[in-house]
Amino acid sequence: METITPITQDTQHTITPSVSDAEVQNALRTLLRAIGEDPDREGLKDTPDRIMRMWKEIFRGYDAEKKPRITTFKNVNREEEMVMDCGEYYSMCEHHILPFFGRYYFAYLPDPDGRILGISKVARVVSYCAARLQLQERLAEDVIEMLNEALKGKVRGFAILLRGRHLCKTMRGVRNNGEMSVSLYTGQFKTNRQLRMEFLRMAEMSK
Repeated sequence: METITPITQDTQHTITPSVSDAEVQNALRTLLRAIGEDPDREGLKDTPDRIMRMWKEIFRGYDAEKKPRITTFKNVNREEEMVMDCGEYYSMCEHHILPFFGRYYFAYLPDPDGRILGISKVARVVSYCAARLQLQERLAEDVIEMLNEALKGKVRGFAILLRGRHLCKTMRGVRNNGEMSVSLYTGQFKTNRQLRMEFLRMAEMSK
């Protein structure tokens, strides 16, 4: 068994805080005044502090110390079959800082001479990569990049499908259902249409 914390281009997201809690709360009080509210009224006086603490949680993806440790195992049985995982994700759109969320469907083809993922770690990687201002397309890329680094590039292919609902389209603007799907394929998933169709069939069964 091997547990590593991948060092990838994802580290470009690491930010050293240079703004104090007091500055954050004062800025939030200013924004409340900008929309016509009174930040000193009973229901709002603690809101800047609550928002600040919430942001530290939902934007933990900027904190390199919270990057998940990904367990991998030697592929002793020389497995080659598709391995699949699915679950929910929650993120924030970088354009309007409103939520988008939905389900992810992930699969990979192990290399018989490589290592296999501790599959429970996939959800942690998705959650971590989603915990920053994101685009749905970039989220798919970030997840694959981190998992590929954990396997040291020794994998026959990755597939990921993200289905999401964007509140920036539901609550404002065109005000439709805001649904969007993004897929990304590498390796044999990219070159083999039959594999892609099998992955999509399994994803449809997992809805």
